[in-house]
Amino acid sequence: MTDAHAAARGVGVVVVAAGSGARLRAGLPKAFVALAGRPLLAHSLDTVAAVPGVASVAVVVPADLLDPSGPAWSGVSLPPGAVVVAGGAERTASVAAGLASLDPSCDVVLVHDAARCLTPVAVFARVVAAVRAGAAGVVPGIPVVDTIKVVDAAGVVTSTPPRESLRAVQTPQGFRREVLLAAHAAGAGATDDAALVEALGHDVLVVEGDVRAHKVTTPDDLAQAERLLAAPTTGGRP
Repeated sequence: MTDAHAAARGVGVVVVAAGSGARLRAGLPKAFVALAGRPLLAHSLDTVAAVPGVASVAVVVPADLLDPSGPAWSGVSLPPGAVVVAGGAERTASVAAGLASLDPSCDVVLVHDAARCLTPVAVFARVVAAVRAGAAGVVPGIPVVDTIKVVDAAGVVTSTPPRESLRAVQTPQGFRREVLLAAHAAGAGATDDAALVEALGHDVLVVEGDVRAHKVTTPDDLAQAERLLAAPTTGGRP
């Protein structure tokens, strides 16, 4: 057993569920929209509860949905010991609130979007294993199949990056706890936590993602998640 493995103290998970979900047009925050009769958040937390080594969970929700006994939470089972905290105006603030609420003994932290509610346990395990193996930051990703164009403000193409070098990044994103704390303390804005860690000069490793980790953002995405969950060959989240 390596020193890193010997020093392992547990995995903390921040589940980000504070988004408004305007593009889903459901009239309530996205994480509380029903998928197969239960909120997206319920499906996400079922998976988190099944991930080996998880010792602490912080669920970040809108400030008006902090009471897990409320009607919006119907069908949601919180993992044992999980805490519910209010999110901020931006994603970075929401993650920071969740991070501050985790058990400080956790040495690996995962940040997961509740809207990626069908992410398989195996993806979580790959991310944790890569952090345990020494990576400062790890993200799951899948190859990009479309041709991507970089354009300027006028819409003119400035470059065409080779698809072989591109990945569509998913969650959970995993980090050594001290690295993620330092990244948030630096205060830079970013669309994901990996970008904050990259800004500090750390390498971020990409591991294999899964098509089932697609983010539910639009009504079409929700319909696709319904089909995936019902598919007998996938079972939603093996």
